[in-house]
Amino acid sequence: MDARTTAGEPQRRGYWYDEEEDDSAITMLAAVRRLRQADHDLRRRISAGMDMNTTDLEALRHVIAHEAAEDPLTLLRLARLLGISGASTSKLLDRLTRSGHLRRTPHPTDRRALVVLATDHAHEQVRDRLATMHDRMLEAAQQVPPDYRRAVAEFLGALTEQIDEQSVPEPLTPAPRGRR
Repeated sequence: MDARTTAGEPQRRGYWYDEEEDDSAITMLAAVRRLRQADHDLRRRISAGMDMNTTDLEALRHVIAHEAAEDPLTLLRLARLLGISGASTSKLLDRLTRSGHLRRTPHPTDRRALVVLATDHAHEQVRDRLATMHDRMLEAAQQVPPDYRRAVAEFLGALTEQIDEQSVPEPLTPAPRGRR
């Protein structure tokens, strides 16, 4: 990829940092930015290919992850994970139930509650669309020399912590009239 582009867009030199041509820390952050954009674009393509929106795909990801962990996912917990209202979650579940991706079933220990499970159809579609990509990602990870893998994982973990700790900013104030 041309050094001047990031995910198809011109890269602005020096916007966030006093960038030097050979600064390896800046180069790493630019690579992470490209990875995040590629991941975002992939999720949009996959959700479109499965005839659902990105929130639906995210819900499906959470449901499958909770199934794998044998941790039943209730409707309320799903709403919290997605950051959407109960009403929006209900509509989402109705859509994904109609499409054959999810089903609601009684909670295994609390019969008053419902849990959400992925159908065999959903597991099939996810594997069909993502198995090759996950294999290629593993191959790329295996190309990192074993002695560097912990450092890479720690770097990515530290970035994750910084992103997770970022508080919600105060609302922006409008620009004074005549200034943009």
